[in-house]
Amino acid sequence: MSATVSPSTKEEPSKEERLKSFLTEKAADGEMYFKSKFIADEVGLSPKEIGALMVKLKDSATEIEVEKWSYTSATTWRIEPA
Repeated sequence: MSATVSPSTKEEPSKEERLKSFLTEKAADGEMYFKSKFIADEVGLSPKEIGALMVKLKDSATEIEVEKWSYTSATTWRIEPA
């Protein structure tokens, strides 16, 4: 006998939506600086995925402003509410 799994009625947000929501919430009180490797666990993405998504968000996000701020051992991103 096999169990029937019903499809979920609510879709999970995309990786990009998840990251954008996280950053919008964190930047609500003002600007924020971060490196992908330090937020990876909180967002549930790899630092590499975050870096790729940040490039997309820089052009598409309307809720936040995204700036590639500096590069030392890894890119630092600057986020502020739009």
